[in-house]
Amino acid sequence: MNKVSMLAVAVLLSSSAYTQRAPERMIDKSLITHKMQNLGKDIMTPEILWELGRVSAEGLSKDGKQLVFGVSNYNLGDNKSEKNLYVVPVSGGNAEVFTSSPGGESVIDITEQGDVVYLLAGQLWKKSLSGGEAMQLTDIEGGLSNVKFSPDKSHILFSRDVLIKDYHSTNKYKDLDKSNVYVYDNLDYRHWDSFNDGKFSHPFVARYNDGQLSELIDLLEGEPYYSPQAPFGGAEDYTWSPDSKAVLYVCKKKFGKDYATSTNTDIYRYDLGSNTTINLTEGMNGYDTNPTYSPDGQKLAWLSMKTDGYEADKNDLVVFDKSTNKRFNLTAEWDGTVNSYLWSKDNKKIYFTAPVKGTVQIFEVDLLMALKGRKGTSVKQISTGAFDISGIVGEVDGGFVVTSTTMTRAAEIYMYNTKSNTLSAITKVNDEIYAKLADTKVEGRFTKASDGEDLFSWVIYPPDFDPTKKYPTLLFAQGGPQSATTLGYSFRWNFQLMASQGYIVILPNRRGMPGWGEKWNADISKDWGGQSIRDYLSAIDDLAKEPYVDKSRIGAVGASYGGYSVFMLAGVHEGRFKSFISHCGLFDMTSWYGTTEELFFANHDLGGPYWDKTNEKTYTEYNPITHIDKWDTPIMIIQGGLDYRVPIGQGLEAFQAAQLKNIKSRLVYLPEENHWVLSGHNAQVWQREFFGWLKETL
Repeated sequence: MNKVSMLAVAVLLSSSAYTQRAPERMIDKSLITHKMQNLGKDIMTPEILWELGRVSAEGLSKDGKQLVFGVSNYNLGDNKSEKNLYVVPVSGGNAEVFTSSPGGESVIDITEQGDVVYLLAGQLWKKSLSGGEAMQLTDIEGGLSNVKFSPDKSHILFSRDVLIKDYHSTNKYKDLDKSNVYVYDNLDYRHWDSFNDGKFSHPFVARYNDGQLSELIDLLEGEPYYSPQAPFGGAEDYTWSPDSKAVLYVCKKKFGKDYATSTNTDIYRYDLGSNTTINLTEGMNGYDTNPTYSPDGQKLAWLSMKTDGYEADKNDLVVFDKSTNKRFNLTAEWDGTVNSYLWSKDNKKIYFTAPVKGTVQIFEVDLLMALKGRKGTSVKQISTGAFDISGIVGEVDGGFVVTSTTMTRAAEIYMYNTKSNTLSAITKVNDEIYAKLADTKVEGRFTKASDGEDLFSWVIYPPDFDPTKKYPTLLFAQGGPQSATTLGYSFRWNFQLMASQGYIVILPNRRGMPGWGEKWNADISKDWGGQSIRDYLSAIDDLAKEPYVDKSRIGAVGASYGGYSVFMLAGVHEGRFKSFISHCGLFDMTSWYGTTEELFFANHDLGGPYWDKTNEKTYTEYNPITHIDKWDTPIMIIQGGLDYRVPIGQGLEAFQAAQLKNIKSRLVYLPEENHWVLSGHNAQVWQREFFGWLKETL
């Protein structure tokens, strides 16, 4: 056990109507510090991390007084996760077990009558919030997924995989049923962690009557398109019209090479009466997603990106007003990007979450003001604090029910009071575990980047941090590259865990991250090895000036673009780092371009293919493999066998080069993992190798 003498929780706040990167003089650098003694506490370990319950908000009762939430618990002995549902009063109180059947339940609907309809093992079940036995509603062969009921409950919308193409040999050659061969004539032959087997997820509509389905209609019958979107789309890609007469669905109606090089999803409206489909977002060329009607049914909102092929473009909030037959971009003049949104109950506002200055907060847009064309005055930040608001569950009297995290607390569900600007815990799933853990200090820090810009970083310190001592320090390189480093809580890259092993960890908000203005976010594209890498060096050089940082024991770690950053730093760091860890990093941009699957990403962020000489800098100066002659520092390389975003050759090439250069190096190969590490046992191995390597080399 470690003794903790002090906890200092740093709060860096900045509240304004716009998310803009302010000059240094406008940044509030004050630290609000709370101190407490933590004697005889445990430290976070990989095993404890996986004991934490993973909380998900499932829905609110219609009166807003009861919350249904899920908790997934991982059993390391069985190497399996089990999810159950619970009910708790929003006003506070003890949570009660709602479901306990083996498997994972997910709420589909909470009715006016107080019945919770949920999905378990592909079938629909119903149970009253007031108690009683659960009742199975459906027994459909093949099961259901992504279910949504029509408002009048007469129809059901769901998704199902449909065989469209005979890519696999057993489909193409029926007499060779023991063969295992894939045959392709086009791209999109594999995605994320799976080869395309010729099946495409399609939306289905059926008449629903007391658990019985009839008159099934495949809305994409015979078409090689995905809806929900592959690989991570879900029920958010569907919605019903308020009158139950039409379905809206998100789809990228492109195939093969066109599919792999485009982000142009559209929102389609299928009319049940006429069996006709129209494109509601014709001419909008980027991602159009998350369609949702206003409570009064008079307006339709969705999220929209402008540029085809740019997956990290500014995400705007768009509304179509039926009364005027006009479309409005509500956030066009606001310098930020929207994560998710929720209509206000009175139809006058839309609330949304967005990254801002190293956190994720709630914003609102005044719909009436925006629709009148009053530019630049309709968006206002509502919440501020040293936390992330990861999702808005619902609007209730006095504020919102939200999910929230910090860097040292996993997601729980809270009441956010808009008058007092405070969070009050509704769920307390992990309180008992955290009460036994030594706290860690988290601070915000500003650095001058090499180009004179203000560069913000989060810094997390070990328990019992003593500024008179010296500590080994880790630079964390974020992936994305346009992913925000905020106060989120990760079960993979957990900074509380890293700090608890005795390391100071710095997380720079380098170029490319949302939350500091659209330009800051966009500046990394086609400049992967440029200013963002210099930002990392500026941040670690500044922190290294502190007397408590052991300059002889600094390491750099990261995954994906963060892994690329580690490979780049290995060739340009000029002795700053003593050890490196790269997980699924891009090592050779030429071979990566030739094997990755979402080519729209490579085309936008790298500039295009390696044979186009206008992109030469990407494949030479900004290509880690071209700096291998300067590699001289121990490096551990982690690679997933099912990672098709950054395929296996990248990790193997880097490891082989390090070995042949006689650099102390280690390969950690996870044959059953993709771009992430999802298995509990594999994650434990990952953590042991991660910290074992650091102990060995740092």
